[in-house]
Amino acid sequence: MIDLVLLIDDNDTDNFISRRVIELTEFAQRVVVKSSGQQALDYLQEHAQSPNDIPDLIFLDINMPIMDGFMFLYEFETLPTDIQEKSRVIILSSSEDRRDVDKIITNKAVIKYITKPLTQDDLEAVRQDLQSQ
Repeated sequence: MIDLVLLIDDNDTDNFISRRVIELTEFAQRVVVKSSGQQALDYLQEHAQSPNDIPDLIFLDINMPIMDGFMFLYEFETLPTDIQEKSRVIILSSSEDRRDVDKIITNKAVIKYITKPLTQDDLEAVRQDLQSQ
């Protein structure tokens, strides 16, 4: 089981749905929710010395005000290596723009792209992907 998931999305409804799906499927033991890329970066920096509080997976929205998913990933690459190696990123977005998908899926931190809303089937596919790595 995944210990910690970090959800990053500016939409409270999407965060509520994603969190509930993760909890109901017992996909992860803990879920931390941040409503902006900057809040998420702050969280990661504050917990850099606490390996148990570094997420195993980050579900990241692309389209957010102030700091979008692209900018978050750019800043994520400046974090300590142990954070980058532990936290794998899954894009969870309503965007189906092929340019967005192509641009973000090539990022080395990104392991998967999922279109909202997050479902039990999506989590099962993630679980299988992680087991095969």
